[in-house]
Amino acid sequence: MLRLNRTHDATARSWLASANDAATDFPLQNLPHGVFRNVGHENARGGLAIGDSVLDLRALIQSELLYGEALMYAEKAALPALNDFLALGHIAASTLRSAIFDLLRDNAPADLQERVRTCLIPMADIKLLLPVRVGGFTDFFTSEHHATRAGRISRPENPLPQAFLQMPMAYNGRASSIRTSGTPLKRPKGIFVKDGEYVYEPSLCLDYELEVGFFVGQGNALGETLSLDEAEQRISGCCLVNDWSTRDIQRAEIFPLGPFLGKSTLTSISPWIVTAEALLPFRTQAAAPGRYPAHLSSKRNDSSGALDLTLTALMTTKKSRAEKHKPAVLTSTNLLNCHWTLAQMLAHHASNGCAIEPGDLMASGTTSGPEQHSAACLYELCIDPQRQVLRAISLPNGESRMWLEDGDEIILRARAQREGFVSIGFGECVGRVEPCAE
Repeated sequence: MLRLNRTHDATARSWLASANDAATDFPLQNLPHGVFRNVGHENARGGLAIGDSVLDLRALIQSELLYGEALMYAEKAALPALNDFLALGHIAASTLRSAIFDLLRDNAPADLQERVRTCLIPMADIKLLLPVRVGGFTDFFTSEHHATRAGRISRPENPLPQAFLQMPMAYNGRASSIRTSGTPLKRPKGIFVKDGEYVYEPSLCLDYELEVGFFVGQGNALGETLSLDEAEQRISGCCLVNDWSTRDIQRAEIFPLGPFLGKSTLTSISPWIVTAEALLPFRTQAAAPGRYPAHLSSKRNDSSGALDLTLTALMTTKKSRAEKHKPAVLTSTNLLNCHWTLAQMLAHHASNGCAIEPGDLMASGTTSGPEQHSAACLYELCIDPQRQVLRAISLPNGESRMWLEDGDEIILRARAQREGFVSIGFGECVGRVEPCAE
């Protein structure tokens, strides 16, 4: 079981100055894992983010500064996909994290610092890649506020699905459409209703969804179930997710089988895996502890199963970038707005014996809160709470939007903060809409 340790020490500083900047997402206390290659080269490998740099694990291994188990685990974490490293579980990640923490801390010997410095590469000189081979992707539906607000439009007589408060609800998405931050979204074509007729045309109702994702570490065999506390130990770390949606295509196909082409064009994720150990200080009481089936209940989950993560979605347009405006804030919310915890999502996923594999990605679903500014997609932001109809929202530069237009860019950010601990972030998840491919 993970516990707070010296890698969470708020007084610890790095000899790398950029890691001590209060605004950085990647202080010494974070050390998330990712996969990268140098710009202009194809040699992909694993590394860790620290300040404005990446610690090249392959170079660190060659420097002979790691020993024993830490060296063995680094070999897996340096591969071009982190599935095998995640499958080793929390102990492996914690052991390697501890060793690297010591190498980067400001009390490391000067000669050692210089040797480690040769293994650092500026973020500006690399391209970040997908950190794992994603074999399965499941998108949950866990914000009661999102479900109710959207349900009042489509199902005014019964806005919240009957089963919503009884079990985590989800659909299986398209793993082959997952891409890392920076990948553009080409406006997709699809079948939807226009002027009372079904047409096959470019979508007119393109939307973002602000979500938190988590990667599975150790999986389970087919037919094996997971207790809630076991599921918690299988979550290796988190990322940001933008599960782009074409609302017109989705609306036309969602009944009776659920999302299909309206959700499979592209799913964007932030490139860094923020480890479960790094997130430990930001655990808190579950938003809705209650009496659930055994696989969804535990004292540990009730007391500390949720994550306090501040989440933000921002937007730029072609016009706002040309006029050099700052990104406009669309959404300010928190993962605590979700009714179910991440561990409950995973435990329920495996509750019928479904085989979950290392590197599988699962997402929280749209993380909307109760206030209008915490609505985590354009669809909700545009709902007039009085009339229950959609209307365009105004942007700070004078433009308005109901749906995303070509050239619009969505930027997702996350921040974990708690008094007595160093704040950490996830890096950005960015995607820009491009015209439909003919």
